[in-house]
Amino acid sequence: MSEQKQAQQHVVIVGAGMAGVQTAVALREQGFAGPVTLIGAEPHQPYDRPPLSKAVLLGKAEDSAFDVDFEALSIELRLGLEVTGLRAGDHAVDTEAGPVPYDVLVIATGAHPVTLPGTEGVPGVHLLRTLDDAARLKPVLERRHDIVVVGAGWIGAEFATAAREAGCAVTVVEAADRPLAGALPAEVAAPMARWYEESGATLLTRARVERVETGSVVLADGRPLAADAVVVGIGARPATDWLDGSGVALDAGGSVTADDRLRTSLPDVYAVGDCASFPSARYGERLLVHHWDNALQGPRTVAADIIGETPDVYDPVPYFWSEQFGRFVQYAGHHTTTDALVRRGDSAGASWSVLWLREGVLVALLAVGRPRDLAQGRKLIEAAARIDPERATDPSVPLKAAAL
Repeated sequence: MSEQKQAQQHVVIVGAGMAGVQTAVALREQGFAGPVTLIGAEPHQPYDRPPLSKAVLLGKAEDSAFDVDFEALSIELRLGLEVTGLRAGDHAVDTEAGPVPYDVLVIATGAHPVTLPGTEGVPGVHLLRTLDDAARLKPVLERRHDIVVVGAGWIGAEFATAAREAGCAVTVVEAADRPLAGALPAEVAAPMARWYEESGATLLTRARVERVETGSVVLADGRPLAADAVVVGIGARPATDWLDGSGVALDAGGSVTADDRLRTSLPDVYAVGDCASFPSARYGERLLVHHWDNALQGPRTVAADIIGETPDVYDPVPYFWSEQFGRFVQYAGHHTTTDALVRRGDSAGASWSVLWLREGVLVALLAVGRPRDLAQGRKLIEAAARIDPERATDPSVPLKAAAL
């Protein structure tokens, strides 16, 4: 795209989280000269979310604002502004303050946490997704209350970790038979149940919440649990309700179905981050990745396409990490279509890894306290490397040395 044409192109980015901010920054880094407007629903300076369940929640940091000089980059911030609709024919998004026209639109609205049915507006019931959520929960932890966490997924484990560190009594209620049931197979996730007990938290599996009352949670089997506060972590859904009737194609789960350059079904409209799925040739299926690294990488592809360069197709090796119960857990890849599982180390120990292979090729890796395995494994996944399972089983052998 010529500089003259760029100067006439107004890029509007809806969503001021990681994906939106990084798209704006990537545009400037790649030489885009036109106006860029970043719209955020929250009034706060754009911030990073991972510290919310750690440093911010425990009072070790006041906030987690991005270290970005938006003024110096000539990025217009419009914060505290809810976007309510998209009129593609008019090339405009509707907001509470009136329409905002665009030449190019980037949808980066992320995801909303799923609420526990029947608890909307109930005092003492919390979600943990925003800076305001963390601010409301911080005094709960300071008072060392009895806390019930609903859901033993990634966010539930991280919050339970912080609550135990703060000295709270914590009970985690999980409907499945193990933690991380929606993310990992039983043979991998089951050993993680011990982490709760070791931390002093109580983990109740195969348990469902019937109702929340003042000071307690009542389970479906009638058991009452003392609860000064209830924290719900049962998943997230794409924040795309505002796109209803816009013509942007969504899948059954509400995510925007972007292509391999993160373009939507509408011209001049892109989607990036938690709100968008993309086709992966590497894994032979469409992926929806609700993790920080996806929101960091996708914007580079979007920016390159907007400025007229032909970017590589967007087909990353998904990556995320979690800090829970004194352990650093990392995952790379996608393991749903695999035919072999290789263990490195004893899952009862402090550090171990699991590899997933498909026809001998490494496609996914989970590392607990073994960051070197993750770093080497991620590169091997990108290279579609074949692995010698026998050598890979030995944790004393560098993972890269197990490649054939």
